[in-house]
Amino acid sequence: MVQITLADGSKRDFEGSVTVAEVAQSISPGLAKAALGGKLGGKLVDTSYAITSDAPLTIVTARDADGLEMIRHSSAHLLAYAVKELFPDAQVTIGPVIENGFYYDFSYKRPFTPEDLAAIEKKMTELAAKDEPVVRRVLPRDEAVAYFKGLGENYKAEIIASIPSNEDVSLYREGAFEDLCRGPHVPSTGKLKYFRLMKVAGAYWRGDHRNEMLQRIYGTAWATKDELAQYLHMLEEAEKRDHRKLGRELDLFHIDEHSPGTVFWHARGWAVWQEVEQYMRRVYRDNGYQEVKGPQLLDKSLWEKTGHWDKYRENMFTTESEKREYALKPMNCPGHILIFKQGVKSYRDLPLRYGEFGACHRNEPSGGLHGIMRVRAFTQDDGHIFCTEDQILAECTAYTALLQKVYADFGFTDIIYKVATRPEQRIGADAVWDKAEHALIESLKASGCDFEISPGDGAFYGPKIEYTLKDAIGRQWQCGTMQVDFSMAERLGAEYVGEDGARHTPVMLHRAIVGSLERFIGILIEQHAGAMPVWLAPVQVMVTGITDAQADYVRHVAKTLRDQGLRVETDLRNEKITYKIREHSLQKLPYILVVGDKEKAAGAVAVRGRGNLDLGVEPLEAFSKRIAQDISSKA
Repeated sequence: MVQITLADGSKRDFEGSVTVAEVAQSISPGLAKAALGGKLGGKLVDTSYAITSDAPLTIVTARDADGLEMIRHSSAHLLAYAVKELFPDAQVTIGPVIENGFYYDFSYKRPFTPEDLAAIEKKMTELAAKDEPVVRRVLPRDEAVAYFKGLGENYKAEIIASIPSNEDVSLYREGAFEDLCRGPHVPSTGKLKYFRLMKVAGAYWRGDHRNEMLQRIYGTAWATKDELAQYLHMLEEAEKRDHRKLGRELDLFHIDEHSPGTVFWHARGWAVWQEVEQYMRRVYRDNGYQEVKGPQLLDKSLWEKTGHWDKYRENMFTTESEKREYALKPMNCPGHILIFKQGVKSYRDLPLRYGEFGACHRNEPSGGLHGIMRVRAFTQDDGHIFCTEDQILAECTAYTALLQKVYADFGFTDIIYKVATRPEQRIGADAVWDKAEHALIESLKASGCDFEISPGDGAFYGPKIEYTLKDAIGRQWQCGTMQVDFSMAERLGAEYVGEDGARHTPVMLHRAIVGSLERFIGILIEQHAGAMPVWLAPVQVMVTGITDAQADYVRHVAKTLRDQGLRVETDLRNEKITYKIREHSLQKLPYILVVGDKEKAAGAVAVRGRGNLDLGVEPLEAFSKRIAQDISSKA
């Protein structure tokens, strides 16, 4: 007798071994039809999996996150099946699930074309319509190697040969195609209905540039037609909002091959940067932070003490002077500890909050660079709080409230909160971890935040909160963090004198709100599709006349507004006013002021708002109040 405990707590008894599919059928025919797999004691299995002893079981369908992953995993195999049908000489390699989809790498004698991609997707649809069963079998490793060599699949044989010889491997067959895979998979190809192939890119075999360049076909797959349509629409919107495209069109910045992974800021882009930096500087000042500045180069020995040399050496830029080796800092924390160590610190000095707009360098792979979102040289709004264990809760609570206000000012109100808890490999006593995790969780509760727990995802030195933004089209950007660190201050010998007169190691809280300013500005550009809020806009007002007769008044209006602290430009070209309005509208400026003889005589301006809004004629003083209100309210 086998007893199955279902997700709702109910139990079902079976006379002997029973498959996941049979359990689903015993519940309802509808569930049996919808079932993609099962979750057995936390392990995902196929619907054909035979359960031989009492166990808890959850039936997995397309509505579940695990079900969607199975759909994407199986879609990768369907892609490989279609490629082999159309291009028998192509060799298959690997095809994993990735965020929002999947890919599969192929070795083929010529590049795949857009026409090939369309044909492959059509063939996938045909194969899915056949509703062929997906069947698993197990072979000894050496037999599997011989099998794939016999098929001419040398890459697949190489993968299997790297598995220990005493292990068996599982294969999955659908129709004429069989592939190596741990599984699980959907029960038949008919479960795969809503997919789209996206693009072809190059990828080295096993990620090594010394190996052959393969062709990677990317695809996306979803549980429903609507979800696929929504995702494709989001991609269209994302393309329109691409910060690299808008950076060129709006003259904000450029990336140059003479300095890969770094940003050349143009005047308009630097105006946005300065507005973000000065805003964050006020946040430092108003919330008890001392702004500090550490050096760019630090001796190798310091990075060895902190552990960064062992973990991040490949991503660090190094140099040598007078037989001493230095590294450009990839992060600011060690420098802040050295500042803390200057002079004797008392418990009365804590919490002590340092903030820095710290320029950092990381040697990111060239293939991973992406506009100003992923660069090699960046500046962080980096902060570190030195405190006692008893102060962690209060500091984290205050920080979350501060972060929420900052994000709201930048236009983000949808935030995802996650608490990453202790990993298996960690340092420090469990009692200290208990206190730190409790403080992080309680701080989010005190802030009224719904949050998720990410078990085991904390750093080896302490747990952390991750703050992830949702943008205007639903994408997620992990920006803010609050990390509790019991290790680094101790490694570098930082101490304070406690109330008991003894020396103690402070707890170090690593925190960032916007993180990399470059990346955050890229996110802002895409969030607002280049149409920045008035307070952030690189040019807030453009003033233009209808004829040369208003040139002096145009300059007067511009000077008046500049004296108010606004970013103002003038257009005195001898062009038609309709042409000038259209040109400046394409630059997504918040306001265009047009003045003719009537406006000049009345001391007024004709106001046009972004989106071709005609806001009428008003006195210059009234417009000054209007835009001042926009800026103060972060409109």
